[in-house]
Amino acid sequence: MRLLLVEDDARLAHAVRSWMGHEQIEVTWVTQGRDVLPTLHRQDHDWVVLDLGLPDQPGDQALADLRSAGYELPVVVMTAREKVQDRVRLLDLGADDFLVKPVHLDELAARLRALRRRQAGHSGPRGMLRHDKVCLMPASRTVSVDGQYVPLTNREFWLLEALMRHKGQVLSREQLQESLHGWSDDAVGNAVDVHVHHLRRKLGAACIRTVRGRGYMLGPEG
Repeated sequence: MRLLLVEDDARLAHAVRSWMGHEQIEVTWVTQGRDVLPTLHRQDHDWVVLDLGLPDQPGDQALADLRSAGYELPVVVMTAREKVQDRVRLLDLGADDFLVKPVHLDELAARLRALRRRQAGHSGPRGMLRHDKVCLMPASRTVSVDGQYVPLTNREFWLLEALMRHKGQVLSREQLQESLHGWSDDAVGNAVDVHVHHLRRKLGAACIRTVRGRGYMLGPEG
């Protein structure tokens, strides 16, 4: 088994390497967030342990980039942030678990074992939906445009996922309303139109096409 450790503290990195050796886990150590994707491209890993305080970019961005690229392997975030809202945001970005520093290595090893038990064994892109420059990952619930993470609300995500799963088809407002998980409390009946407007603003005006009298579909690619 192999762990990718993204950490710029050499003492902690050496301690993790030594401890994981007793667990029969080989550790690949990088110190920069920009090294995460090239390392995963070169070799399969079973987990990522990611520090948020990286020298070249925030660990949050490295996490978003990893998920946007389609990698679904478990990610444990190491952070000094203790606020609930910080943890919620990290989970929404695609983290599977997190540890507040100082990290106890026996607890880290136990969390890795637990994640391994729950992991289906797929570490590469799986279930990815693509349209032109837009990439949607259902498992991590992330969307990117040209490799850049784009935050969406739940309803925007559900609507976009419905359009991408029916690529080449026109979906009526009623069908798209159903994709909003039964949400139907919009007083003026234009919930779908509002979310389409927001998606166009975030993803590009040409991403979603209006088919007059019928509904919406994805726009042309290229």
